[in-house]
Amino acid sequence: MLLMRSTVRSRTMSVALSGCAVVALSLLSGAPASAAEPVGGTGAAVGAAVGVGAAPVAPSKCATTAADALGWGKPTVQSDFEGTALPPDWHAYGPEPGHDKKGTRSPAQITVADGVVTLAGDEDGNTAAMSWHPGLQYGRWEACVRSEPGAGGYHPVILLWPVKEDWPVGGEIDWMEISADDRQDADFFLHYGADNDQEYGSVSHDATEWTAWALEWTPEKMTAYVDGKEWYSTTETGHFPPAPMNMTVQLDLFPPAGGRTAMQLDWAKQWALPESVPAELSLAPGAPATGQGDLHPDRTPKPLADLPRAAEPAETEPAADEPAATQPSSAEPAATEPAATEPAAAESAGTEPGASDR
Repeated sequence: MLLMRSTVRSRTMSVALSGCAVVALSLLSGAPASAAEPVGGTGAAVGAAVGVGAAPVAPSKCATTAADALGWGKPTVQSDFEGTALPPDWHAYGPEPGHDKKGTRSPAQITVADGVVTLAGDEDGNTAAMSWHPGLQYGRWEACVRSEPGAGGYHPVILLWPVKEDWPVGGEIDWMEISADDRQDADFFLHYGADNDQEYGSVSHDATEWTAWALEWTPEKMTAYVDGKEWYSTTETGHFPPAPMNMTVQLDLFPPAGGRTAMQLDWAKQWALPESVPAELSLAPGAPATGQGDLHPDRTPKPLADLPRAAEPAETEPAADEPAATQPSSAEPAATEPAATEPAAAESAGTEPGASDR
């Protein structure tokens, strides 16, 4: 049962170091931070995972999704994190300062194994973040995520960030931010305007279990879902971001770090809508990203025409009695379907001032 709250609570956490149990990274299937290796090379997006000789994609770890419940159909692009490296349309941050210039974001804190990508944080403030390009204005996003309990200091976050890197006027949509050590609550923050005003909502949910977190953003409404159920929505269109956004996954440090923790993704999906506006800026395949554009302008998105294209996979001749594969690649939009039903409006939420999650 979902419990919605409209009370506003501070995003600053007091960390009690004594008596707090830290769950080791070995409890998750991903490798611990100490065993992490730099991310690079080419991973497996939905198109690359289909074809002669391709390894089958493992069944989803999230049994119930908004896409299934609402009939969203085939995603425009999908990442299943097969192989041992991030797909080329995902971009690790860093090395660079972390959230609010605290700690260090490092590609070495990201590992890909057994169909899961792991973002790890340690007791020294070494953590991780990654972004997905190109972005959209209006669309649908869903990710199958698990967050390990922590002893304080780390927030697992899934958000949309302005492609133009023009925060705060470009907005910010945190559609899953977890500050509770036991990962039993998640928050929604919609940042808007030059003064970084915010809408806020919260839901009680056990985020240590594999969970499908989703966001639907149309010109008229923004709705967040957990395991296919609506838990937050707003029709305050004046608060919506004014331009394309890209999905970002961050394990944000709010010092001091209380120990090791991690968040994991089984898959991520994105749907373009008929009214979607595609981003005109992006990153080159496999290029590093940044949450500190003022420090690393070379890692910020550039005009699409100026970027090299990803290497095309070699074509394989089909057998004489077999038709050629028709599955689109991850760079080719697939047809999308409108939602079969309109979810009921969620309880209105309050506002809370706060800082960017970058």
